[in-house]
Order: sequence, then C-alpha cells, then structure tokens
Amino acid sequence: MLLASAGLVIGVVVVVVVVLVLAVAVFRSMRIVQQGSVGVVKRFGEFRGVRQPGLHPLVPFVDSMTKIDMREFPMTGDQQSVITKDNVSLRVSATIFCQVIDVKAALFEIADFRLAVDQLSRTALRAVIGEMTLDQSLSERDTINLRMQDHMADAAMKWGVRLNRIEILDITPPTNVLQAMSEQKEAEQHKRAAILKSEGEQQAAINTAGGKKQAAILEAEGAKQAAILAAEAQMQVLELQAEGEKKARTLRGQGDAAALDAIDQVEIRANTLAVMQLRALQDVAAAPNTKVVVPYEAAGLVGGAQVLVDALKASASHDGVAPAPSRGAVPAAPDARR
Repeated sequence: MLLASAGLVIGVVVVVVVVLVLAVAVFRSMRIVQQGSVGVVKRFGEFRGVRQPGLHPLVPFVDSMTKIDMREFPMTGDQQSVITKDNVSLRVSATIFCQVIDVKAALFEIADFRLAVDQLSRTALRAVIGEMTLDQSLSERDTINLRMQDHMADAAMKWGVRLNRIEILDITPPTNVLQAMSEQKEAEQHKRAAILKSEGEQQAAINTAGGKKQAAILEAEGAKQAAILAAEAQMQVLELQAEGEKKARTLRGQGDAAALDAIDQVEIRANTLAVMQLRALQDVAAAPNTKVVVPYEAAGLVGGAQVLVDALKASASHDGVAPAPSRGAVPAAPDARR
C-alpha cells in the first residue's frame, strides 16, 4: 500500500512538472511585437533575423528575442561646463532627437547606443563651443545645433542611429559675466536713447526749417501775385483813362467840327458878330493876372459896338422913351491916324 501511494504521488508530481514545462515552452515559443518596435531573434546567441510587429513563434529554449523601439526618442543631457574661444566658462545643456534605423548595428556594433550617443554629444558640444566666442555662443544657437549634428552624424550612423536634430536648451554664463552683460545692455540702451533723441531733434529742426522756408516761399509768391495783380489793375486803369480821354477828345473834336459846320451854314449878322467879339474880349479881360494887348484891328470892334449902341438909341427914340446913357457905353473910336 505504501509503495502504491508513493508511486501515485511521484506520478502526479511528474505530470505537474511536465505540464509546467509545456506551459513555459508554449509561453516562450510565442512572442508579441508591439507597433513601433521590432524584434531581433537570436538562436543560441547568433543573430537570426528581425521580426516586424505582430505575433511570432519561437523555438522553445533555443531562440530568444530582443525588442528595439524604432520610434524617435529624445535624449536630454544634464548641464556641463564648456569653455568658449575667449576663455569664458559656460553651463550648457542640449537635447538630442535620434532614431534607430539599423537594428542589427544598434545591437551588435555598440554595447549601449544610448550611452554612446550621450557621450558623443558631450564631446561634440565642447568642441563646437570651444571654436566660438561668448557672443557667438549666446546668439548663434542654430549654428551650434548644425555643427554638433555634422560632428556626430557619421559616428552615430555607424551605430545604426540617425540624429534628426539637436536643440540647445540652456546656456548659462557666470554671474560676473551676466552682470557685465547687463551693464553693457543698459549702456547700449542709454546710447540708443541719446541717438534717437538727437535724431528726433535734428528731424524737428529740419521740419521747422522746411516749414519756414515753405512759408517764406508762399509769402513771396503771394506778394508777387499781389504786385502783379496791382500792376495789372493800374495798367487797366491807365488804359481806361487813356481810352476815356481819347473818346473825350474825339467827342470834343466832333462837337467843334459840328459847330463850325453849323456856323458855315448859318448867315451871321454883323451886329451879332460884334456882340460875340465884345463878349469874348470881356471874358479875356476878366481873367486874373491877364494883360490885354489891344491890336490895331480892335478899333473895328469898337466902331461896330458904337453902331450897335446908336441903333438901340434910335429904336428907343422912335418909341418915345428917352434912353439914359449906359454906364457900359463904349465911346467913339478915335481916328486911327491920331
């Protein structure tokens, strides 16, 4: 009985062990590769092939699989001390974005490609910054990125890793350098402010002078235009006056001509002509500051006037009225021979 029980227990243990072995074998013979990764199959440590995402069977206890992430991944390094070309110590950190493109090279050409890329980035950063001055290091980050990528590309490609881009995260100068840079920046701001102020004053002076010049030009043009208009007005006045005088002389001449024509057409009596001559002589004598010179022929006028007076007296006597002697009677003309 004891032997039978012992044999039964041993049989159960053997069955359990076999089941466990089979389960482990089945578990180890089926592997799942996730999307974005690949599986590298090794048989007794020898490279056998690369498996794409999906379910893949393996030979139990013979084959093994190592999964490699094929997606782009960032590697952020800690800050490290570098020295510029002008002997200024800086604290610089960078991030490297890389991607495995050759699985076999990444596993078998380098022991740890991540560590290798990190160490290579440190040496490349020191080399690139060492060739640049402080001002260049602070202002030309794109140049640093490109130089580091060129410096690391060949070595990383040998390891099956491609460097997509490199970004400088932070560049920290020493405290004294920061203070000097702050003072320099403040001095530059003051300088720029002074330059802008002087340029503003200069522009204001130029604008003021230009305004005065324009005002003087406009004033001169206004005065010129006013003088031209005044001269034109005066010229028009003189033309109108000359035209008026011309028309007046023409009219007077036409009047005189008409009067002479009328005289020529009318028969004038001797008595009327004598009266007209006396009136003309009276007007000439009445003028102030006038000396009258009576010519020899004026005796005829006096005789005519005496004839006129005698005729008036005869007419008055005929009417029965004794005319009084006139105060303006003209005496008889003396003999011209006397």
